[in-house]
Amino acid sequence: MGAQKTALVKSNDDVVHVGIVQISCTANTKKNLNKTIAKIREAASYGAQIVCLQELFLSEYFCQKKDSQFFSLAETIPGPTTKQLSALSKELNLVIVASIFEKRTAGLYHNTAIVIDTSGKLVGRYRKIHIPDDPYYHEKFYFTPGDLGFRSHLTTYGQVGVLICWDQWFPEAARLTTLKGAQIIFYPTAIGWLNGESEETNQAQLAAWETIQRGHAIANGVFVVAANRVGCEGAITFWGRSFLCDPFGLVLARASRKKEQVLVVPCNLREIELTRREWPFLRDRRVETYQKLSVLLAD
Repeated sequence: MGAQKTALVKSNDDVVHVGIVQISCTANTKKNLNKTIAKIREAASYGAQIVCLQELFLSEYFCQKKDSQFFSLAETIPGPTTKQLSALSKELNLVIVASIFEKRTAGLYHNTAIVIDTSGKLVGRYRKIHIPDDPYYHEKFYFTPGDLGFRSHLTTYGQVGVLICWDQWFPEAARLTTLKGAQIIFYPTAIGWLNGESEETNQAQLAAWETIQRGHAIANGVFVVAANRVGCEGAITFWGRSFLCDPFGLVLARASRKKEQVLVVPCNLREIELTRREWPFLRDRRVETYQKLSVLLAD
């Protein structure tokens, strides 16, 4: 079956301006926070109504090694960072999507994304469900898998779904978040190349990372936003390339591979309805045949 992208009649009421903040981080959490706040203000000055930050934006990516001292970076939600971001959200009249190292209680930690509405109220929380354990990505040492499920959060500017980094590779996560009503799926991210890999391998990994997320946008008829970090930290060179694509999988904006950058992109939410009419993947699902998704491996 073929499909053509329908031209839209633009309506200001349907257009949401989405901002992405892509920065490099240091070990100084206060400087990282101040830089991030400055970049949020910059995005707001360009007209952003929703701003997404990268994964664990307050610190360097500490999961490269197992070291219990890094648990001291965690904080409660609500906590000092959410308090500052809430005040900023209210001041600038925008929605903020932010990734926080959450201390739920003594000895129990999550990689958590929060959604703060224009009122400054915390309206959403998602705890990362898929936790990786790869060389220099030792997240299982730090994070308990999320227990809140896949969600959509109602904000002033639409239904917002949030998944985090490793969740990007799982189509089930994007589908269930869509079925909860999300119009835009945000992926705060920290991904890059390991030192010593070939350029061919690096480019293949980058292409796969972008391709699968664009596939989620197409398969679900939603906007997809990935906010990644840049810079070299330990054994990882983070590749940046934050991007936003529409429900047809078309990349509307893509950030630099090496530089800090703020993107602000208009998204016409009417494209969701029109794209799904032409590619009705949600209509044509055969959910009665999918029961074996819960089986680890076929016999």
